[in-house]
Amino acid sequence: MEGNIWIAFGLTLFAGLATGIGSLLAFFTSRTNTKFLSASLGFSAGVMIYVSLVEIFVKAKDELTYELGATPGYWATLAGFFGGMLLIALIDHFIPSTGNPHDVKSVEDIGTGPTNDEYAKLKKMGVFTALAIAIHNFPEGIATFTSAMQDPALGVAIAIAVAIHNIPEGIAVSVPMYFATGDRKQAFKLSFLSGLAEPAGAVIAFLILMPFLNGIMFGVIFAAVAGIMVFISLDELLPAAQKFDEAHISIYGLIAGMAVMAISLVLIT
Repeated sequence: MEGNIWIAFGLTLFAGLATGIGSLLAFFTSRTNTKFLSASLGFSAGVMIYVSLVEIFVKAKDELTYELGATPGYWATLAGFFGGMLLIALIDHFIPSTGNPHDVKSVEDIGTGPTNDEYAKLKKMGVFTALAIAIHNFPEGIATFTSAMQDPALGVAIAIAVAIHNIPEGIAVSVPMYFATGDRKQAFKLSFLSGLAEPAGAVIAFLILMPFLNGIMFGVIFAAVAGIMVFISLDELLPAAQKFDEAHISIYGLIAGMAVMAISLVLIT
């Protein structure tokens, strides 16, 4: 497992920096390809839901039942799974609505500027959104890191899924800040920094969790990771995908994500 540390850090950094891609798209793309965006977000949700319920949850249950016994291990798995959901739900609940990253922005939002009295509100919204996304990215960083530590191939799949859904979050940060300041560099910098919360989560996981990462700890964390990823998919990715949906493309993306994840898991085992 120790040999996977740098792979895990690299994957987490890759996923976090995808917010910067969203920021760049906001500045250098004239129109949003809504079909592609909807399909990509649906695909990411499909990958995360499938891998969480079919692979991560099962691995957590196997580890905990081995350590604790069949019935206590299953209860511990369920506690970790729904505890992860509760954690991310509480984070989402306490974030101010003006900074909630679930309000996905499109590139077209740049084309309609604010009135003069809205600049201060937009700047505040940009800062709140960056903070909100940073808070959301932190547990995602822990999830990507711990998954890659256990199984690098699984970590790659999770990192790609997280990176896809971080792209519109980068747009959500950069759009209001660019409106407020007219400064592309400042807007990109804020978006970039919000994404660094993911590798920060990996560092915290390495420094704090690694010394205590026995079988039980690993099983509970893995179960919580599954819960976090399912919640993010249902609460964030699918609603955002359907916002840009045309002709059920988000659902086709969801099914495609599940199919690709299922096939990849067969190929790597």
